[in-house]
Amino acid sequence: MINDTIAAIATPSGQGGVGIIRVSGPSVKSITEKISGTCPAPRYAHYGVFVDADKNVIDSGLTLYFKNPHSFTGEDVVEFHAHGGPVILDILLKEILKHDVRPARAGEFSERAYLNDKIDLTQAEAIADLIAADSEQAARAATRSMQGEFSKVILALVEELIHLRIYVESALDFPEEEIDFLADDAIAINLKKVQQKLQDVKKSAQQGRLLKEGMTVVIAGKPNAGKSSLLNQLAGQDSAIVTDIPGTTRDILREHIQIDGLPLHIIDTAGLRESEDVVEQEGVKRAKQMIEKADRVLYVVDIEDTEQSMRDTLPASIGLTTVFNKIDKNNLAAELKNDEVYLSAKTGEGIDLLKQHLKHCMGYQQKTEGQFIARRRHLDAIDVAEEHLVIADKNLHHLKAGELLAEELRLAQEALSSITGEFSSDDLLGRIFSDFCIGK
Repeated sequence: MINDTIAAIATPSGQGGVGIIRVSGPSVKSITEKISGTCPAPRYAHYGVFVDADKNVIDSGLTLYFKNPHSFTGEDVVEFHAHGGPVILDILLKEILKHDVRPARAGEFSERAYLNDKIDLTQAEAIADLIAADSEQAARAATRSMQGEFSKVILALVEELIHLRIYVESALDFPEEEIDFLADDAIAINLKKVQQKLQDVKKSAQQGRLLKEGMTVVIAGKPNAGKSSLLNQLAGQDSAIVTDIPGTTRDILREHIQIDGLPLHIIDTAGLRESEDVVEQEGVKRAKQMIEKADRVLYVVDIEDTEQSMRDTLPASIGLTTVFNKIDKNNLAAELKNDEVYLSAKTGEGIDLLKQHLKHCMGYQQKTEGQFIARRRHLDAIDVAEEHLVIADKNLHHLKAGELLAEELRLAQEALSSITGEFSSDDLLGRIFSDFCIGK
């Protein structure tokens, strides 16, 4: 039971026409009466003055009261709409805090909404994602998550796992019924269906993570292959110095761009080669570190350079696209062949092919209908559930172990339920809501 009252400025810092202070908790009605002189009917706006304890006027504006449980937090909530100057809002907030009210922590309003069963954890996270969205597609996807579309998909999967568990565990608990579920095709078929649906959800979640976080693309290659020119073409400006002198780039250069609403973090690195120069050695070291963390590596090759030994030193696990640059030297046409792109970073020919290739690599679709925002922890939970279902399938078909099958199904269900918050620790909640802005 939450028995304290919290308050915070809910609008961004700075000057504006209107600033809002939000208050939530059991003391809201009495505080509203003291500040506004009255507590208006729920969901009706009251215009008047805001006063301090000595009846001195602080400001004038609107008071909106939301009675529990019909509010964002599920508690009594009031919003004071004052003029949006930081000084006047600070004075008003200080007066509110005098009435047995404490300042809200970051994300505490959303946390209370979650704890009071007004929203689930994915919806709460979607609120923060909507606020932070830096593209129209990301905002639309966050809105769908906030409205519960992601939660519905996860809950449907959990429900199917529950039905599987009921069938398996009933057979284990009542062996006298002689249900040989290990030889029953229905259990195997339904398990495969769940695995396939989980794969579909994973693809959508990966797309949602891209909309939220963007894709990290590292440009690598030997010196003077055209890496900096490629960065400049993708960024649409001269971000990197381009010269004929090999080894011009010695540190990490970053650019943030969008391709059809997909955020891309483009990183240009030092040329990969052996060098006696201490500064260049450090640049190569940093380049290799960035390559290991990349979602995709663009390995740029001078099309006339036949020696590719440095490319063979890259980690085998990374997503790699070879960019054959300087096709303008030989009057070749731009071309895309699987994970190879032929282009000219100097003239820009083939850059559009590369952009389309990058979107394809990450499964990007411009249409976002049915998509939702997802976070890394969601993907991690889906991966855990996927692993348990793989083991469950092995227990069913190879080991013929009913008890182990039942346990893996339970663990898969628990992993998926952690996405919506059904099995979430206090530590996890603390980390999630601490990333929110104050007043939300």
